[in-house]
Amino acid sequence: MTLGAFSISLAVKDINASKAFYETLGFTVFGGQLENNYLIMKNGNSLVGLFQGMFDNNILTFNPGWDENANNLDEFDDVRAIQKHLKSKDIKLESEADETKTGPASFVVLDPDGNSILVDQHV
Repeated sequence: MTLGAFSISLAVKDINASKAFYETLGFTVFGGQLENNYLIMKNGNSLVGLFQGMFDNNILTFNPGWDENANNLDEFDDVRAIQKHLKSKDIKLESEADETKTGPASFVVLDPDGNSILVDQHV
């Protein structure tokens, strides 16, 4: 099973302060909209999402169908196939993708320590 591009989505208090901090670490703005309080920062293959006021906790994010440059992959495991696999292993999902549809979809699962994992397919 391939989960796609990985990033961490951080719930930040001050997006401008976070942006400046990550730029000091060598990250550059890769996507997002500062005026809408979210940015995607990139350093090599590392991606960090900065989100002010959108959610309470940090989230591990995987994007099936994308590489770390948000390029579409020719072959990938669809989010619904990943979801079915987890369900077959009796993993409880916090939210689910509609398995009757195709294309963009997402689901959320918690790891054993309560960390949120978002599997978010954009293609």
